[in-house]
Amino acid sequence: MGFFERNRDQLAEAGIDPRRLPPGQYHTDRFPVLHAGSVPRYNDLSKWTFSIGGLVDAPATLTWNDIQALPAIEVSVDIHCVTKWSKFDTKWKGVPFSSVYEMARVRETATHIMCHCEFGFTANLPIEDVLGDNIALLAYQYDGKPLEPDHGYPLRFFVPKLYFWKSAKWLRGIEFMAGDKPGFWEQNGYHMYGDPWREQRYWDD
Repeated sequence: MGFFERNRDQLAEAGIDPRRLPPGQYHTDRFPVLHAGSVPRYNDLSKWTFSIGGLVDAPATLTWNDIQALPAIEVSVDIHCVTKWSKFDTKWKGVPFSSVYEMARVRETATHIMCHCEFGFTANLPIEDVLGDNIALLAYQYDGKPLEPDHGYPLRFFVPKLYFWKSAKWLRGIEFMAGDKPGFWEQNGYHMYGDPWREQRYWDD
């Protein structure tokens, strides 16, 4: 019996439904840290800003205090990384993406968003996957505490429906676009969409 089969059997023995694991994934209680390059450090958020732009009628630049003042929700969901680990019942708090969408008065021609992050990192997502019943947040807390720097402090886009690289760290802005285009990891071989249940890890999957 291989590692993945043993991992699923261990879940079943613990009373956890192994069907919560997408194909090719294994369960872990850890929260592995994966990123490219340096981790930004913020000693003072007084000059930090978040921009909303692209195909919108109400572009905006928000301060950290503005973000904190927006209505927030808490969710508990499973997350799945493209490197094959999954973590169950993770707890996040942040501003629902739907609030940003409504605030910006997004035009009907917009079909996708691009998350813009520190150091030029970007991630593309279809709007339909971050609205409606889909959970999507501008997240600033994990497990009841501010995000750690390695996990995206102070703000991270959070969309558990897709592989976790789409939950872009160190978020500084959202651009609304007509049509799709690749973000940083997508330009480097990752799948344009990234559905864990279909194992869409890389561009040829």
